[in-house]
Amino acid sequence: MTEAILLVGGKGTRLRPLTVHTPKPMVPAAGVPFLTHQLARAKAAGVDHIVLATSYLAEVFEPYFGDGSGLGLHIEYVTEEEPLGTGGAIRNVASRLHSGPDDPVLIFNGDILTGLDIRALVDTHASTGADVSLHLTKVTDPRAYGLVPTDPSGRVLAFLEKPQTPEEIVTDQINAGAYVFRRSVIDTIPVGRPVSVERETFPELLAAGAHLQGMVDSTYWLDLGTPAAFVRGSADLVLGHAPSPAVPGRCGDRLILPTATVAPDAKLTGGTVVGEGAFVAEGARVFGSTILPGAVIEPGAVITDSLIGTRARVGERTVLTGTVIGDGAVIGPDNELREGVRVWCDARIPAGALRFSSDQ
Repeated sequence: MTEAILLVGGKGTRLRPLTVHTPKPMVPAAGVPFLTHQLARAKAAGVDHIVLATSYLAEVFEPYFGDGSGLGLHIEYVTEEEPLGTGGAIRNVASRLHSGPDDPVLIFNGDILTGLDIRALVDTHASTGADVSLHLTKVTDPRAYGLVPTDPSGRVLAFLEKPQTPEEIVTDQINAGAYVFRRSVIDTIPVGRPVSVERETFPELLAAGAHLQGMVDSTYWLDLGTPAAFVRGSADLVLGHAPSPAVPGRCGDRLILPTATVAPDAKLTGGTVVGEGAFVAEGARVFGSTILPGAVIEPGAVITDSLIGTRARVGERTVLTGTVIGDGAVIGPDNELREGVRVWCDARIPAGALRFSSDQ
């Protein structure tokens, strides 16, 4: 395995306001852009050439990663003028691949945090002679996902849309968003129009008699599509629950980047990250949260399972639980925000303006 495609063109609409100024793969998780973890894991598995399929805010990727040499990789960039879907994005970068027709090409979705054994997936692809091999994972409640039943040998039998009734739940196996394609299969994807591998490419290959192989790997897996999931994923990287060679420090209860300042009596736990130039004042308590670069947490603030955007400010004694504060927003003192609240970039909330409990 020497080549991979990373699909990083999505707009990240479910993550807004985090993605107003930053594409989803570049939002920091455990102190570095999330994409860094994927690139480092691909490198560790033996990949040396990666093509990034970009679209939304495409201009920010290359200035950060350059040619990839800092990670021991050769990275190329291809930008879609119009979003092409997963299959269209794969086809759009095919000219940058060096592989021969029967060689394997690894493909990742850019928003999945996983402990997948990448080498095992490639080995499964080779040993079974598959045209496409898919990473499958088992979930407790598969209703939100497409189901992928397989026979006892792991050969894929069908691709089933999100089940609506209990009778439709024929398996707990879902498509986990990592694939190995035979290089020649990529060339069969239509050019210049949106194509979904999940809804079009894979079902059509199956109908044509192609060999699609599933490999179940139920180690850590998380779709980082929502703010709550992104915060959890970052914390799990810091805690060591999700493996990555790119975490910039030792795993533990907290990760404080070198230029951050944290008061001696502030309490940081649960995989909390404090980004570059951020400040956490005395008496603040932060659990399982991400404080992005330049943010300020004032004295006595209590923050749980939340993400505080770049240069945002959280006022004294303010309590945040399961919330996202956009870049540059200012939350005044003595506010109380709970699960699901998203404060937009540069918004201003006055002191004591929002509460879920009395002011006593």
